Amino acid sequence: MPMLYMNDVVKSYRTDLVQTRALDHVSLEIEAGEFVSVSGPSGSGKTTFLNVTGLLDTFDEGTYQLDGVDVSRLGDLEQSRIRNQKIGFVFQGFNLIPDLDIFDNVDVPLRYRGLSSKERKRRIDEGLERVGLGGRKHHLPSQLSGGQQQRVAIARALAGEPKLILADEPTGNLDSATAYEIMELLETVNEAGTTILMVTHDPGCAAHAHRQVHLLDGRLIDVREEAVPTLNLSQLPRVDESATAATA
Repeated sequence: MPMLYMNDVVKSYRTDLVQTRALDHVSLEIEAGEFVSVSGPSGSGKTTFLNVTGLLDTFDEGTYQLDGVDVSRLGDLEQSRIRNQKIGFVFQGFNLIPDLDIFDNVDVPLRYRGLSSKERKRRIDEGLERVGLGGRKHHLPSQLSGGQQQRVAIARALAGEPKLILADEPTGNLDSATAYEIMELLETVNEAGTTILMVTHDPGCAAHAHRQVHLLDGRLIDVREEAVPTLNLSQLPRVDESATAATA
């Protein structure tokens, strides 16, 4: 059973006069342990796709199974529970709470699980150590660089011990050198067994993934399934060699 399985997922937005199909029969399978990137131009449906995948938005048609569970059949509370337990989010804007130190920022989503303070501390310390910020846990976000803040966001995702990490333009606010460091960190996280699905507009970041898929006008194209057209010689017109010789 794949970690993520979508089949013919459709998502439309409607106004009084216009209906826009943001996802147009999207189908995708991601195996446990894969690192997949999703790219596409602005307005192609990337944000909608990520919101549906992360159970932040509903869809109109199709099937979506996450870690063997048909999430399309679940209510809001059950979806929230699965989102909290199985999915970690890494956003472009870091989404850290400015008045809380790094330790407490990582702690926030763990509190919703009802974990003991001892278990939460273990997870927070391990997560911050994995991203190289074990000595900064009492710093405020404003005391860290952009790259360090993104590392905190990754540690926050890791502390939940998710099956799947959804990364939304994780290097979008970073310089190229820092972006490369963040991509190396995500690769390390993936090599440890966590499945990653990343939305990015940067071809260099997409190249770090095992597999690249593209969204265009709500339709998904899996690069590995794109076949190069081959030439069928039997379908070429036959040449009359005698006529060619006569005109030579």
